[in-house]
Amino acid sequence: MKKIFLLTSLMAVALGTTAQTAKEEIYADILKSASNHMAYQAPTQPLTKAPKGYTPFYMSHYGRHGSRWLLNDRDYMDVIRTLRNAADKGVLTPLGREALEKMERFYPSTKNRLGELSDVGEQQHHGIGKRMTEHFPEIFSGKEAQVDARSTVVIRCILSMTAECEELTAFNPQLRMHNDVSESYQWYLNHNFSQRLKDASRDRGRIVSQYNRKFTHPERFCRALFTDDSFWNDEDFRPRSFMRSVFYVVTNMQSHSFGEDMWNLFTKEECYDLWKAWNIDWYLGYGAAPQTGSIMQFNQANLLRNMIETTDTVLASKSYKNGAALRFGHEVCVMPLACLMELDSCGRQVEDLDRLDEQWVNFRIYPMACNIQLVYYRSKKAGAPILVKALLNEKEATLPIPTDQYPYYKWDDLRTYYLKKLDDFERGNK
Repeated sequence: MKKIFLLTSLMAVALGTTAQTAKEEIYADILKSASNHMAYQAPTQPLTKAPKGYTPFYMSHYGRHGSRWLLNDRDYMDVIRTLRNAADKGVLTPLGREALEKMERFYPSTKNRLGELSDVGEQQHHGIGKRMTEHFPEIFSGKEAQVDARSTVVIRCILSMTAECEELTAFNPQLRMHNDVSESYQWYLNHNFSQRLKDASRDRGRIVSQYNRKFTHPERFCRALFTDDSFWNDEDFRPRSFMRSVFYVVTNMQSHSFGEDMWNLFTKEECYDLWKAWNIDWYLGYGAAPQTGSIMQFNQANLLRNMIETTDTVLASKSYKNGAALRFGHEVCVMPLACLMELDSCGRQVEDLDRLDEQWVNFRIYPMACNIQLVYYRSKKAGAPILVKALLNEKEATLPIPTDQYPYYKWDDLRTYYLKKLDDFERGNK
């Protein structure tokens, strides 16, 4: 009973940041309403010291690329064209003219850069790499330390890997670094939707459309931009869609050191409401949502199995001393992987989507440069178990098995839990 109480207390401390509601977090920091466009925020809380006699020797990692430009030209131009049209008709308010001026000023920077890593994104990965060496110097020290880093074939992921690895080699110039990029790794570095997952997600679009209508209230927003209601009430104008399009652009401006501040177009309540629909969309598509069969996170089954098998190889090697396996990809991998691994509250199944924001919050999982680090510890004591702790965005996270020394867990127990979970799912595919 004492151990159970201790574990519960420690978990409460670990999840203390979630005592603040999503609404409170967004009202305090409007940038968080950006969901997957949110710029990475470096952690400030210290990490728990290793148990007596244990030292870290290995890290297994998956990280998203850093902040980027938007992916498609129309994401910018659809907004610009609408504002230009209103300007030509003389129906822009002063705020509307200001918004158009800011968009026109920013837009040239997107030329030939769509989807690419931004200056902010590069800085994010330099920071993560540097903190890896500060938090776990034992992993990256010495002539025998080796790092195997692999990326998807997308340039923003490759450059993110490069920035992070530069910090590791700066820390230890003797580090045995191997970088690789290949289509042959896509089967586990990128998301993989089986037919079973596709079938389960059929209702996603319909449900999301319902919540987009419920949480998008464009009347005040449109009147703030346009002087004539007939402009945005025209049957060819879709005010809800336009509001969401503008929000999409505005939320990603934090990806650039030179991004335009356009948050004055929205109230905090509007940002929170728009985020709620976004939160539901991602939960249905990549979480353990019962509305989509509670299985969508299994699109990362290959990735989790690769992480386990790579660790098996490391632990079975008599010559391996210390190092890391780093993998770089996308938020559509980090998000479901965190849910599949049941880090903190990521794996929750929430029946009432109207109250999803009280139990499952996307921006805590997958900002730009989001990452999962499994850090392994060994003891010199013969027969002592290998311990592991999980970091979600460099913050200690709970894992779905019992422990009496949080945030440290016995790797053999965790490995058994995950393999059973993967095997049970794969049997259901046959």
